[in-house]
Amino acid sequence: MKLQQLRYIWEVAHHDLNVSATAQSLYTSQPGISKQIRLLEDELGVEVFARSGKHLTRVTPAGEAILKTAGEILRKAESIKQLAQEFSDEKKGSLSVATTHTQARYALPPTIKQFISLYPEVALHMHQGTPMQISEMAADGTVDFAIATEALELFSDLVMMPCYRWNRCVVVPRDHPLAQESRLTLAAVAEHPIVTYVFGFTGRSRLDEAFIKEGLVAKVVFTAADADVIKTYVRLGLGIGIVARMAFDDETDTDLVALDASHLFTPSVTKIGFRRGTFLRGFMYEFIEMFAPHLSREVVEEAYQRHTKQDMDDLFNRISLPTF
Repeated sequence: MKLQQLRYIWEVAHHDLNVSATAQSLYTSQPGISKQIRLLEDELGVEVFARSGKHLTRVTPAGEAILKTAGEILRKAESIKQLAQEFSDEKKGSLSVATTHTQARYALPPTIKQFISLYPEVALHMHQGTPMQISEMAADGTVDFAIATEALELFSDLVMMPCYRWNRCVVVPRDHPLAQESRLTLAAVAEHPIVTYVFGFTGRSRLDEAFIKEGLVAKVVFTAADADVIKTYVRLGLGIGIVARMAFDDETDTDLVALDASHLFTPSVTKIGFRRGTFLRGFMYEFIEMFAPHLSREVVEEAYQRHTKQDMDDLFNRISLPTF
């Protein structure tokens, strides 16, 4: 059994069983991958993949178990490389982050700029997706860090740490009736068609909870994952927008008005998570602290040692989170 063979079955499974696409991503040949998979299966005495002719059709039950262990082995091998590189050159390497559009567009730019200035020889890769996709990428080791508001808590093998609190604003054209309100009420908001985030994105669950609690029905007519898209459709008159306050730019959104809605909705907390067992290099600790200054290396290491939600809550209840 070779590490390369484990890499092949792992990559094939994560390329929808497409051996050709896997070969392209690994810069190798399709026949070479197929041969090595067959050699591994012959050695193990079980099939990792079921086949129809020359095509792979599904992962077998034995293959599911093998792939789970193979993923763990590959992550350990990567940790060994990271460990060695930390000692050979602490300012070189790579860092991959998965996050949502709102975080990438509005929260992360200052951190990214500062990090690249300090570590110009670290290749920084950003992946955008849904909160579930982001969490899965961190859980299976595709990325080093996941930054999101939703879904991270669904993955028990992630170490999750709170970065900051944030709330929402209602975005309307300057001549909209709500712009004349001295203080918004949820009932007034519910009278208008709403343009907001897709369910599962950027604290959307808190928005829905607020309307349900008051016995109101939110007339959501359009949803999007991108706050800039939401604002575009507000401009077109489709409805009023409800977005993260950080997603309203006073300099570029001058044709719109952001109405404070922090008293209407429970604040959300954006978290950063990484897979338990990940070897964190020095520049990774620094990235976390740049993004969330209260998450010093000492705090992160302490969080790593805590395994239950109660233990984590006890740790972070002592910390006052910033508000974005």
